[in-house]
Amino acid sequence: MADRGRPLRAQLLPEPEGRLLMVGVVLLVAVLVIGGGIAGIVIAVRKSSPHGESAAQPTVRRVIVFVLLFALVVIAAIGVSGLLGRLLDAGNALASSDVSGLARSLAFTLIAGPFAAVLWWVLWRRMDGAERSSIAWGLYLAGMSTVSLVTFSTALLTTAAVLVRGDWRPRLFATGVVWAGVWVWHVWMSRDREKSPTRLVTVAPILGSVFGLVIAVGGAVTAISSLLDAAVDAFAPSLTQGDPWWRLTLQALIWFAGGLVVWWWHWIRGRARDLRGGLADLALVAVGVAGAAILTLSGAGTVLFVLLRLAFDRTDPVTDIVGLLGFGISAAVIGALVWSYHRGLTLGRSPPTRLATKLVTSGVGLVSAATGLGVVVNAILATTTTPLAGSDARSLLLGGISALVVGGPVWWLAWQPTQQLSPAEVHSTGRRVYLILVFGVSAVVAIVTLLVIGYRLFEFALGDFTGDSLVDRVRAPLGLLVATGLVAGYHFAVWRRDRSVSAAAPQPARTVGRVILVTDADPEPLSQAIGAATGGAAVSVLKRADGAGSAATPEQLTRALTGVTGKRVLVVTGPGDRVEVIPLRD
Repeated sequence: MADRGRPLRAQLLPEPEGRLLMVGVVLLVAVLVIGGGIAGIVIAVRKSSPHGESAAQPTVRRVIVFVLLFALVVIAAIGVSGLLGRLLDAGNALASSDVSGLARSLAFTLIAGPFAAVLWWVLWRRMDGAERSSIAWGLYLAGMSTVSLVTFSTALLTTAAVLVRGDWRPRLFATGVVWAGVWVWHVWMSRDREKSPTRLVTVAPILGSVFGLVIAVGGAVTAISSLLDAAVDAFAPSLTQGDPWWRLTLQALIWFAGGLVVWWWHWIRGRARDLRGGLADLALVAVGVAGAAILTLSGAGTVLFVLLRLAFDRTDPVTDIVGLLGFGISAAVIGALVWSYHRGLTLGRSPPTRLATKLVTSGVGLVSAATGLGVVVNAILATTTTPLAGSDARSLLLGGISALVVGGPVWWLAWQPTQQLSPAEVHSTGRRVYLILVFGVSAVVAIVTLLVIGYRLFEFALGDFTGDSLVDRVRAPLGLLVATGLVAGYHFAVWRRDRSVSAAAPQPARTVGRVILVTDADPEPLSQAIGAATGGAAVSVLKRADGAGSAATPEQLTRALTGVTGKRVLVVTGPGDRVEVIPLRD
C-alpha cells in the first residue's frame, strides 16, 4: 500500500513528515499538560494555608481542564482540516494514495473531536460566576482566539495569493476554513452575556489588532515597492526575466486587504482603540510607535543612501543602485503614516504612556544615529589604507551618513536635550530606567569592543600576518567604541544631573502603593488626580458593568484620598458623584 502511494507524494504529505507531525502534536500536548500541571502546582502552593486547607483546588482543576481542552481543540482542528482538504483535492484518491495521512486525520477527528466536544459541553454547563471570573477561562479564550485567527487568516490569504498565479491549494484552503470556524466559535463564546469571561477580555482584541496591523503594513509596503520597482524598470529594463510586476503587486494587495480587515475588526469594531492601560498601552507604544518609527527610519535611511550613491558613488550600474529605492520610499511613507496615527493616539493617554512614547522614539533615533556615527568613523579610518575613490569605503561612508542624518534629528526632537524638564518627568521611574538601560547597554558594548580591539592589537603584535594593516583590523570595533562611548558618557551625565535635581527637590512621600480604580467614567483625569494625591501610586482601572454613571470629579477624588495610607487602596466612583475609598489588607 505504501509503494502505491509513492508516485503521488509530491502532492501529499510524505510519511516521514507525517511522523514528524505526529511527534510534534504529541510534544505539544505533553508540553501543555506538563506546563499546566506545573502552573497548577505553583498556584496551589502559593494559595494553600499553613493548616493544610487550600482554596487552590478549583484553580488547579481549571488550569488542567482548559489546557487539555486547548490541546484537544487544536488536534481535532488539524484532523478535520486534513479530511476536508482531501475531499476538496479532487485530483487525488481519498485513501489509496496516503493511508497514513488519512489514518492520522481520522484519528485526530474521531478521537480528539468527541473528547473536545464532551469536555467543552461539561465546562459550558458549569460556567457560573466563579468559573467566568477565573483567569484560566479568559486565558483559554484569548489564546485560542488568537491562535485560530492567525492560522485561518494566514491560510486563506496565502490561498488567495497563490491563486493569482493559478496555483490552487485545496488543503491550505481547508485549513483556513476549519480554523475560521474555530475562531467564530470562540468569538461567540467570548461575547455570550451569561458565560463570557470577566477577566483578560481585552487580550484577544489587542493581539488581533496588532496582527492585522503587521499584515496590512507588510502588504502595503510590498505593493508600493513593487509598483515603484516596475516604474524604475520601465526606464531601465532589467535583463533578467521573472514574474510579471502586477502579480507580486496583486498578491501584496491581497495581504494588505486581509490585514486591514483583521485590524478593522478588532481595532474599530472590537473597540480595541478605546482600551487603556496595561497591554493596550504596551501594544500601542511598542508596535504603533516603536515599530513604525523603526520602519520609517529604515526606509528614509535607504532612500537617502540611494540618493547619495547616485550623487557621489556611480561605480555600480544605476539599476543596481536604485534597486532598494522602491522599498525605501514605501517603507518611509507607510511607516510615517502608521507612526503619525499612533503617536496622535498616545497624546490622549496617561502621562506615563506619553513619556514612554517619548523615550521609545528617542531610543530608536539614538540607535540609528549611534550606528551611523560608528560606521562613519569606520569609513574614515578605512580611507587611511584605501583610497576614498574605492567603492567599499565610499559606500560605507555614505551609509553611515544616511543613518546619522536620519536618526540624529529624530533623537533631538524626541529627547529635547536643551529643554527644561518638568519635575514630574525628572522624578519619573521610566526616565530613570531608560537612562540606566542606555548607559548599561552602551557600557557593555564598549567593554566588548575594547576586548576585540585588544585582541586585534595582540594578534598583530604577535606576528599573525594576514595581509591586513593594523587600521583595517581595528577600524570596525573602534568606530563602535567611539559611538557607544559617547552614548554611555552622555547618558551617565544626564542620569547624575537628574539625581542631583531630585535630591535638591525631593518628591512628596508616597502614601499609597497601588490604587485599584473602579469607574465607568474617563479614567485618565481620575488617574492623574490619584497620582498627584498619593505621591505617584500605580493605578489599575476596572470598568463598571452596571452602568452606574460615575460623575465624580478629580477634585472630589483628591479630597477623598487625603490622609489615606496603605499599600493597596480600592477606589469606587459612582453612582453619581459618590466616591468610596477602601484600604485593603495586605
